[in-house]
Amino acid sequence: MHIGAADLAELIALCRSEIDRNCAHLSDLDSAIGDGDHGANMRRGLEAVFAEREAIAALALPDALERIGTILVMNIGGAAGPLYGTLAMELGRAMSERGGAPDFAASLERAIAAVARRGRSGPGDKTLLDVLYPVQVEVLRRSAPARVAECAQSAAQSTQAMQARRGRAAYLGARSIGHEDPGASSCALLTATICRYLREHDAP
Repeated sequence: MHIGAADLAELIALCRSEIDRNCAHLSDLDSAIGDGDHGANMRRGLEAVFAEREAIAALALPDALERIGTILVMNIGGAAGPLYGTLAMELGRAMSERGGAPDFAASLERAIAAVARRGRSGPGDKTLLDVLYPVQVEVLRRSAPARVAECAQSAAQSTQAMQARRGRAAYLGARSIGHEDPGASSCALLTATICRYLREHDAP
């Protein structure tokens, strides 16, 4: 699917609405193992992107993603800002170097690797990477959007069984087990929202 200006503007609006609807839930998850502000932080970041949606949508997709990443870094507090910002910026840079989006899977793989380096984390550390890695596998398999969304949601839920090894939650040790990671949850929400849009618009 070619993502044009109208598609990108609508996706930004949909992602902003999804985070807004789930703001309290995300903050509740964060209250159990963190500072309790993940929902508010994510809402602030998506609101900032939404405010610039028309200018962003006028850019080529790689440039738009880089701009989105910059906005997220500047507006999302805590560890999530640099991680989400890195994901978007590196995805845009990788796509730009590849001349657009002929190999989205390879660009996504590079972006996720950059997030892992930035957060100094990996699989099983109870972070948003525990959603991104399974999603990457499904994208490499060229799975349908519905399958990617299911994978993301299942992966977020699976963080309940993990002990946090990064971020503020790591200080809780074993007490972090039994709680879904808020970053993984917001990542799954955004992934599912994008996948739903792609499915409804008959993307492969």
